Amino acid sequence: MNKVVLITGASSGMGKSTAYILKNQGYIVYGAARRMEEMQDLKSQGIHIVPLDLTKDDSIVSCVNTIIDKEGRIDILINNAGYGSYGTVEDVSIAEAKRQFEVNIFGLARITQLILPKMREHNYGRIVNISSMGGKVYLPLGAWYFATKHALEGWSDCLRLEVKPFGIDVVIVEPGGI
Repeated sequence: MNKVVLITGASSGMGKSTAYILKNQGYIVYGAARRMEEMQDLKSQGIHIVPLDLTKDDSIVSCVNTIIDKEGRIDILINNAGYGSYGTVEDVSIAEAKRQFEVNIFGLARITQLILPKMREHNYGRIVNISSMGGKVYLPLGAWYFATKHALEGWSDCLRLEVKPFGIDVVIVEPGGI
């Protein structure tokens, strides 16, 4: 049985590249992102595309339900969506800082919460959280972005311990500059 994969942030970069690679390896791939028009090339290659805005709970729920309704499960979740906003702590608005956390942590956490019950039911799952070397280091002008990635590192490590008894693995990927 082919594994079902959901990749968030599949409209560009690592998400889009990963979708192509996994499709070519025989996985059933769903790419999700806000910019549906940027995923039409994925669709033309047999990759399913789904709208997803990680700042809107109804969008997250709809994305997961669409896949579960069609496939009955999501075996692998690749939490790739995210962005970096840079500037001094003094100059970055709190609204921007909150949005950074909403996308990079809370939206990621919500989609994970929705997928975990099916993974537990099947006693299998893999959650791949795309962090950053920014989750281990710190530099001027990156306080808010690095804070989200440090939070993701700790959150992922705790989640790994919680779900291991259910056959679910949590992986953190820490790329450098992309």
